[in-house]
Amino acid sequence: MSITAKELAKQLNLSEAAISMALNNKPGVSTRTRKRVIAAATAAGYDFSRLSPVEEAAVPNGTIYFVVYRKHGAVVPDSPVYVHKEHGVAVQDMPFFSQLSEGIDLGCRHCHYYLNVSYIYEDDDIDGLLTEWTRLGAKGILLLGTEMDEHDLKPFMKCGLPVVLIDNYFETANIDCVIINNVQGAFLATEYLIRKKHSQPGYLHSSYMITGFEERSDGFYKAIRRNGMSTSLSIVHRLSPTVEGAYSDMKTLIENGDQLARCYFADNDLIAAGAMRALTEAGYHIPQDISVIGFDDMPMCTYINPPLSTVHVPKQYMGELAVKRLAEIINSNSSDPVKIEINTEIIKRKSC
Repeated sequence: MSITAKELAKQLNLSEAAISMALNNKPGVSTRTRKRVIAAATAAGYDFSRLSPVEEAAVPNGTIYFVVYRKHGAVVPDSPVYVHKEHGVAVQDMPFFSQLSEGIDLGCRHCHYYLNVSYIYEDDDIDGLLTEWTRLGAKGILLLGTEMDEHDLKPFMKCGLPVVLIDNYFETANIDCVIINNVQGAFLATEYLIRKKHSQPGYLHSSYMITGFEERSDGFYKAIRRNGMSTSLSIVHRLSPTVEGAYSDMKTLIENGDQLARCYFADNDLIAAGAMRALTEAGYHIPQDISVIGFDDMPMCTYINPPLSTVHVPKQYMGELAVKRLAEIINSNSSDPVKIEINTEIIKRKSC
């Protein structure tokens, strides 16, 4: 029996997206990685006829650029959007962006577009890059705007290419976007804490503000008010949105004797994990003494102790929808901008 692409990904310690890019001769992986995948697939008897005949025969519609915009770097990682292994060292980026890119890659294959992944930094010559991509025949841009402010959109709004903004939204920006229903997710998580603990939840709030975290804040306080509690009585700790940063910040708060809540909603899983580590080291038992729920449903949630309850976001589906919407814009003479919001669900584990 021949090896599957999923098995090949596990064997080579690569993401399924990277395997797909290599096997289908798509941009997004290095030449070295592509050769390694093809060699391993051939040696393991991979059935190359499994590659979609549409992918092999169809005339591509052109190239879509997936642009990852980095500002302060606290939320969006400075790394490729796939997992690779070089010189015996495994390197993996943030799962949110890895899974999102897998959905984008799948969407591009279904819509017959090549995919080009590019990281942009706020001090880059963005106008020059957009002009060059237009010259090269780019059909459209998928813009990961997690760290963007509204003024950062200006070069993309005037470049003349169709653009779909992912993971951000601005009230006054007339642009298509695909976002997480952050308000709903935070509301559901906070309500869950209230039902479980019969106590007013505290908030592990990111010290770096992005639109997504602001929306999660809205959902948190909406649940507090809905349950007849005073928002001013919620204990709020501002922590760095990384595991190590949140751990250090929470450890300092505990050492300073700050008042703690009996349960917390965290802006993301990284903050939750870092805070849980600090609380455990200080002698608190989770969830007996303090319960914690995160947001994003990263793979790490299942192997930290105790496993983290969290808000699940269908990240791959989000990427597929973004490509589908961009393809609709490209193929339409006129298209009014729409806001596509992806709903979330609670994943119940042992931290609550």
